[in-house]
Formats: sequence, structure tokens, C-alpha cells
Amino acid sequence: MVKIRLKRMGQKKAPFYRIVVADSRSPRDGRFIEEIGTYDPTKDPSEFHVNEELAKKWLSNGAQPTEMVGKIFKAAGIEK
Repeated sequence: MVKIRLKRMGQKKAPFYRIVVADSRSPRDGRFIEEIGTYDPTKDPSEFHVNEELAKKWLSNGAQPTEMVGKIFKAAGIEK
């Protein structure tokens, strides 16, 4: 199963995430298929950039977003 989820980057206590499309069996920060955006919760308000074309392509192909990615997509105006 393919999921759209967050991959943690950044230093200790300073998280930065990449929004990636990955196989659900691969580890959180492991192998992924494609990177479709970024999310920075340390900024106020938190900042995100999403490639809408890629996100819509993967959603239409059946990729399941995680809860947090779903919230980011909703804020970005991307619907299934």
C-alpha cells in the first residue's frame, strides 16, 4: 500500500519534515518513491509547501495520506 506521509529531517529538537510518497512497509525515514513537499512546524505559523500536481496525481492513484498530511492538504486546499 502506498502512503503519503512525513519524513523527519533536521536536528534534535528542531524538526523539519518532507512530505513523501512511500510504501507503507518502509521505515519512517527510509526509502521513498517521490518527494512532493515540505512542512516546517518550528515557524509561527507553521509553514508548508506542496506540489499540488503531484499530490493530486498520487491521491488519484490511490495513495493514502496520513492524518497530519491530510490536515496539511486541507490547509493547502487539496481534496481527494
